[in-house]
Amino acid sequence: MNTVLKCADLDSGYSKGRACVRGFDLELHEGEVLALLGPNGAGKTTVLMTLAGLLPSLGGTVEITEHLIKPGHARSAARAGLVLVPDDRALFTSLTVQENLRLAVSSRRVWKAERDAVVEYFPALGERMKVQAGALSGGEQQMLAIGRGLLQHPKVLLIDELSMGLSPVIVERLLPIVRKVADSTGAAIILVEQHVRLALGIADSALVLRHGTNVLQGNAAELAATPGVIEDAYLGATEVPA
Repeated sequence: MNTVLKCADLDSGYSKGRACVRGFDLELHEGEVLALLGPNGAGKTTVLMTLAGLLPSLGGTVEITEHLIKPGHARSAARAGLVLVPDDRALFTSLTVQENLRLAVSSRRVWKAERDAVVEYFPALGERMKVQAGALSGGEQQMLAIGRGLLQHPKVLLIDELSMGLSPVIVERLLPIVRKVADSTGAAIILVEQHVRLALGIADSALVLRHGTNVLQGNAAELAATPGVIEDAYLGATEVPA
């Protein structure tokens, strides 16, 4: 299976010389879903923003399909095929669903086919095309944000806090679609999610960050079967490497 994303000894943070994520290593393959877990403030969003080039790395490297990404260069990451769905969803709330999606499609000739492909994943959007994004429910807004990301045909899709502001019932409906996207498109997906059990249920692998350090990584199904191990990683029973 081809490696799509590779990070080596990545340090990242918001000011030079003060890394809040240290020595982050990761290798993701086509169609792999990684659940990136950890308590609030662990550095999960910082990792995603650094991978997307919205934060300059303070050390280490990021490669997408063996192409080295220029640190702090969002355009370089985007051109290589990385797409970030941020936790605030970054929708144009005064534009309709259709207009938000249309912005992500460069050619008018393929617009209808591209739109229909999104609706296959999210049928609810098909009935809401003329509704302003700001008038959608939280679940529909998340569908729109992910759908817009898919129109960019990502090799790597980063989804930050999918469940932000959503009920567990809606999250249970959305997460299997994330799995379906990975299986059908071959995109590697990093999913930051606070509903640990639900995330592990659709992920291939999982990684727990605490205080900016990887304290646990492994097969998602195996970790789901040993919830005490994840609890220890969250609460600090697992020793953080110096």
